[in-house]
Amino acid sequence: MHTEVFSELFPLINTANPQTLEWLLSVAVEHEYPAGRAVLMEDAWGNAVYLIVSGWVKVRRTIGEDSVALAILGRGDFFGEMAILDESPRSTDVIALSAVKLLSISREKFIHILFKDPQLHHRMLQLMVRRLRHANIRLQMRSSPPAVKLVHTLVSLGDSYSEESDEGRKIFNIPFKDLADVTEIGVEETTKIMEKLNEKGWIKIDTVNQVVYLVNFRQMINLASKV
Repeated sequence: MHTEVFSELFPLINTANPQTLEWLLSVAVEHEYPAGRAVLMEDAWGNAVYLIVSGWVKVRRTIGEDSVALAILGRGDFFGEMAILDESPRSTDVIALSAVKLLSISREKFIHILFKDPQLHHRMLQLMVRRLRHANIRLQMRSSPPAVKLVHTLVSLGDSYSEESDEGRKIFNIPFKDLADVTEIGVEETTKIMEKLNEKGWIKIDTVNQVVYLVNFRQMINLASKV
């Protein structure tokens, strides 16, 4: 991977200087996981930060015998930073929803370059604050109608990770249970809303290719804004 592609793919590092980019590429380790494989396990000590080259993962927390999806991440995002920054065991699992390709950078190397390149340091803080803002929005939306909450989740995924296609923005066909968990509504509600959106032509669910097309994205944004 060339440094230009590396920089464009990952917002985390797109403000880093050229020397930092070259060094990160030289120390990064490539990983591939099939769908359903655990990438990171809860309570394991954080020893690396991971960058998603392709594919989709879910961040989940296990409660007793049940698990709850907390977030869905896709191409260009990163995870594992919390455990390496506060030197504590991981508090969540990360599971591959689809086949994924990752790059990992060890804790020692990442911390070293984080403090050596102030632009990278600042960018990391910006993205962590953005995640906190998204969490605050989710809290504000707890009293919103289920359809508004679910469409807001789809719009967020579309904004962050979608690919353009002739049929609209394309995202992974995320299991309804995981969509329900992240949106904090029931699975039955999620199923009914997704079917309704599909019938109305706002989305198109392609189960064969495991993708969802966000066809009427502008209308979805309007609905999602009704917090």
